[in-house]
Amino acid sequence: MAEEINVEVTDNVGEWTKFLKKQYRREIAEISREYPHRRSLVIDYRKILNNRLAFELLRSPGKVIGDIRDAIVQNKLLKLKDGQEPDLLNIRFTNLPQKTSIRDIRADQINTLVSTEGIIRKTTEVRPRIVSAVFRCRSCNNLTDPIPQGYGRFDEPEFCPRCERKTRLDLVINRCRFVDAQKLRIQESPEGLRGGEQPQTLDIDVVDDLTGLVAPGDRVVVNGILRSVQRINYGQKSTLFDIYLEGNSIEVAEKEFEEVSITEEDEARIMALARDPMVYRKIVRSIAPTIYGSDDVKEAIALQLFGGIPKEMPDGSRLRGDIHVLLVGDPGIAKSQILRYVAKLSPRGIYASGKSSTSAGLTATAVKDEFGDGRWTLEAGALVLADMGVAAVDEMDKMAKEDRSALHEAMEQQSVSVAKAGITATLKCRCALLGAANPKLGRFDQFIPIAEQINMPPSLLSRFDLIFVMTDQPEAERDAAIAQHIIGTHAVGELIKQHEHEPLPGVDDEYIRRALEPVTPDIDPVLLRKYIAYAKRTCFPILSDGAKEALIGYYMRLRNLASGDKPVPVTARQLEALVRLAEASARMRLSNTIDTEDTDRILKIVDACLRQVAYDAESGSFDIDKVVTGVTKSQRDIIRSIKETIRTLSGESGGQARVEEVIDVLVQQGFARDKIEYTLDHLKRGGEVLEPRRGLIKLIG
Repeated sequence: MAEEINVEVTDNVGEWTKFLKKQYRREIAEISREYPHRRSLVIDYRKILNNRLAFELLRSPGKVIGDIRDAIVQNKLLKLKDGQEPDLLNIRFTNLPQKTSIRDIRADQINTLVSTEGIIRKTTEVRPRIVSAVFRCRSCNNLTDPIPQGYGRFDEPEFCPRCERKTRLDLVINRCRFVDAQKLRIQESPEGLRGGEQPQTLDIDVVDDLTGLVAPGDRVVVNGILRSVQRINYGQKSTLFDIYLEGNSIEVAEKEFEEVSITEEDEARIMALARDPMVYRKIVRSIAPTIYGSDDVKEAIALQLFGGIPKEMPDGSRLRGDIHVLLVGDPGIAKSQILRYVAKLSPRGIYASGKSSTSAGLTATAVKDEFGDGRWTLEAGALVLADMGVAAVDEMDKMAKEDRSALHEAMEQQSVSVAKAGITATLKCRCALLGAANPKLGRFDQFIPIAEQINMPPSLLSRFDLIFVMTDQPEAERDAAIAQHIIGTHAVGELIKQHEHEPLPGVDDEYIRRALEPVTPDIDPVLLRKYIAYAKRTCFPILSDGAKEALIGYYMRLRNLASGDKPVPVTARQLEALVRLAEASARMRLSNTIDTEDTDRILKIVDACLRQVAYDAESGSFDIDKVVTGVTKSQRDIIRSIKETIRTLSGESGGQARVEEVIDVLVQQGFARDKIEYTLDHLKRGGEVLEPRRGLIKLIG
């Protein structure tokens, strides 16, 4: 019986030898040349045509990896230089046939090969782990044979095997073998969860050249052998076991735009698309096609996805290239739907809602847990996970004040500084922010300046390159078109569901394609993502002379409105935004120069935004102060005049002034009575003016 088993094992080794010689001769030769710098043979599961071997690999991977090693060593497939040992060689498998979600892992899968996917939540530092230990006896000074060390507990002999004395043995570090080790924690993707389910996590133990490959936020497929380790509670062994995955290979499913793979065939399609004169229109129509209209917002989002060029200056400072966009609008205008679509389209898109996010959840927080051996570790928040992507933050007006202030640094410096629990760190968050907010009163009031209706601090508003005000005004023609679009979309959805349930006569794939045309993007989302990735990777446009003049001309024209007592309309921050937008516009057609057609396009968008947010009807010009400080120039003038008048009048009557007298003096200076009363009320509420008795007021401080 023993002989039969032996024959079968030898046969397995022979089978694997044949397989490796046929399929992996070139790869093994490459490893031979570069060993030990390159020491992993990656085998594609789909190439294993022998069903018995493929099945055995899934059921008992430890044995199969041993067989493959034997096949390589016994047949000298790996040509090594003198003195090199093949024991560093790793056998890794990719493209396993079946993925198991983390919550579906069960006891019968222990010691089998499992493939699971998810998002990396945490990683520890890469540290050496001992795999074989050599000890020296204190009595006889002899060295022990190498003792293999498993995962977890350190195994050391209690007595010397030579002199057999029960004595302490010292570890001889330079004779031991170490391997790089790292722990990862992955969490299942939130897309497939039901209602109240929380995403589950799984710890992965990776060694050698798998360490340091991934960072929190990456979407990965991890293949490995499922292992179990017994729980110990207060020194007592429990009947419950914890599971972890002994990582065999990691396939990174989704990286930032920089790392989206583009084949030659894709490149040909991208170049053809760039030559299309309608490319702008197609890209804009490919963003959230189920939402009717809002073309200016979609155009801004298209510019945001392409982004400007980040620049590193010789003095070490960095100019951001990401474009931040804010949508402020009445409810029911599909802001959240646009945000969700963009988060899905961008490779590292993260969607978060301001109401349920804290500053720690958006930026980063220090947590103490058993994962990092009980030390404090940093846990990345939404903006850090969206590094090199787009962070879509909904309901920004509902965020707590202190949480909103965390966004200031993240938006301008594009980093998150953490100083807590003995950790001082700066994390990168080079992401574009797409924010959405509702007006203070739930809906816009036409008679109050828009800046007063946005419940966000001016310091945050000034960091957005574009602010769109989306009002919901009844307009018969547009409303009819939206109604047609919504009803049509629902009707097609119903038809498809019914056709899936029971095929309908006269309905085929072509009929469904035609019916879906109005809500089908002009460019397939997969191709659009590759197009954006290609543009970000290869296209770095330069401002032409005409474009420079157009931008400077527009900036100077707005600055000149500041003559005399008029408000200062535009700051240098807005000029930087114009440059970023122009770069993104040129990138959309893969152009290496920024022409006047780009500047014309973006100046039209910026002008529309400024007209909505920063137009001061009283002075008849743009007033960026409305956005930057929340107080218009004319408002500041009236506040100053009121305070001066109170001061003058109260000096004559012991610190108090009569309200009527103040109003009369200001009316004579040319201010409107209702405006004076409104501002006085505002100052009383703000605690700058006190009314000790009815009809009398005094200044505080």
